Amino acid sequence: MKQRSGFAVMARLIGLVGPLTGYMLQAILMGLVGHLCATFITVFGAYGVLDVLEMPQPVTVTMAFAGVAVFALMRGVLRYAEQACNHYIAFKLLALLRDRVFRALRRLCPAKLEGRDRGNLISVITSDIELLEVFYAHTISPAAIALVFSGLLCLFIGSWHPVLGILALAAYLTVGVVIPMETSRRSGADGLRFRKGAGDLSSFVLDSLRGLPETLQYGQGPARLAEMARRTEQLAADEARMKQTAGRNQAVTNTAVLTFDLLMLLASGLLYARGMVGFDGVLIPTVALFSSFGPVIALANLGSTLQNTFAAGNRVLDILEESPAVEEVSARPETAFAGAAADHVTFAYEGENVLSDVSLPIPKNQVIGLVGRSGSGKSTLLKLLMRFWDVQHGSVEISGRPVADINTADLRRMEGYVTQETHLFHDSIRNNLRIARPDATDEEIEAACRKASVHDFIMTQPRGYDTPVGELGDTLSGGERQRLGLARAFLHDAPLLLLDEPTSNLDSLNEAVILRALHQEKGSRTVVLVSHRRSTMGIADTVCSVEKGRVS
Repeated sequence: MKQRSGFAVMARLIGLVGPLTGYMLQAILMGLVGHLCATFITVFGAYGVLDVLEMPQPVTVTMAFAGVAVFALMRGVLRYAEQACNHYIAFKLLALLRDRVFRALRRLCPAKLEGRDRGNLISVITSDIELLEVFYAHTISPAAIALVFSGLLCLFIGSWHPVLGILALAAYLTVGVVIPMETSRRSGADGLRFRKGAGDLSSFVLDSLRGLPETLQYGQGPARLAEMARRTEQLAADEARMKQTAGRNQAVTNTAVLTFDLLMLLASGLLYARGMVGFDGVLIPTVALFSSFGPVIALANLGSTLQNTFAAGNRVLDILEESPAVEEVSARPETAFAGAAADHVTFAYEGENVLSDVSLPIPKNQVIGLVGRSGSGKSTLLKLLMRFWDVQHGSVEISGRPVADINTADLRRMEGYVTQETHLFHDSIRNNLRIARPDATDEEIEAACRKASVHDFIMTQPRGYDTPVGELGDTLSGGERQRLGLARAFLHDAPLLLLDEPTSNLDSLNEAVILRALHQEKGSRTVVLVSHRRSTMGIADTVCSVEKGRVS
């Protein structure tokens, strides 16, 4: 994870507000006027007291009561309007942020997401993004309001005497800047540790749910539960520590507020004793300061929570700023499929060579078989043809053009890719198949399923093709999921079909049906077939062995 300072995270998050600047300015203006109304309710009350005491001042008691009534009404309306604006901005930005995160994940997929902790990703795109609502709704405009409001109050209080204005400035800086920054510094990495711990716990729970049958079978329930309890207690301890910091922050803030109120009373009293201000110069500045800490206290209270918010922002920005393994290609001439080839390809993953100087011609309308041990590089070669990664040496070509020079949309149109692990969405069988071709007719879907030897199985289901598939396809066997994956590929009708162990979960009867369907495709489709089974290679025109990253 990239470590960014709180200011760097804040600057990046504020940069996202650009499209909603108008609403933000409205929120700041309404918040500023609303806080001025709240403060001057008390100030006008003080002017009323001065009028009752028959001391010369610009506001009569009648005007004071009228002003208090108007300010109270305006305060309520403006407070509501400010919060409505802030929350509109927050929820609109969260929607935009989610859209950006999902677009970023799409760019990073599949190369940068292979093996990544799913629980942590779920935590980022749910709770971390949700936590940023605090920043957008309760941080940006309050900070701007506090800055402008404090400046105006310093001028107002300082109009009686500069010393009083300077004292007010010191009070606002201490409560609104010094205390939050010191609290944030003392919080250290608590927020980041808490967000990471929450993500790890989500991942552990998700992993536990998926592995529940194995846990029960081997009697590991108590051990798993104990580990979950340990992680939960650790997370609770981190949260308790953060709440203690928040409590101390609030206590220090309240102490500072009372201290500066007393100092203002003392300073104005001394100035009055020396004849440098009148009684109004004692009452009004003291009352004004006493009733004007609202905006800076809001900032002070953020000191203990901002670390958590910035940690969430840091994790979200990690995804937004991560560079994909390959960039999408567009605006290139359209490519028609006329064969493929790997030419002296070398590829290393995390410093370990997976393929070494591999050359493999893939003529149009031929079936090319690849056999070899697990880990020999067969699957990697298919992924390079799909351009999940870019080759480091040599080239992978389709129709004589490097795949890195072909429009990504064209590449996806020309290639169908099937692995032994088929993902099925929590939807109907029909909609799971239509992912391959949204405009496919029911007849075309049925024809693809017959080729994949899965139509008869589907028709035994309660609702046929409209039968819902359980989450992650758990209601189906591995073989049934694999056949649906093959049906998708047939429906996609790509001229180049890349099959990675397409029959690994099938019995010999269904394998024979699939191979017969593939044999019937010969002459109209190019197939690269990876398998451990020598029997599967009976339909191949050419069989190549892949051993230790080399093809023979």
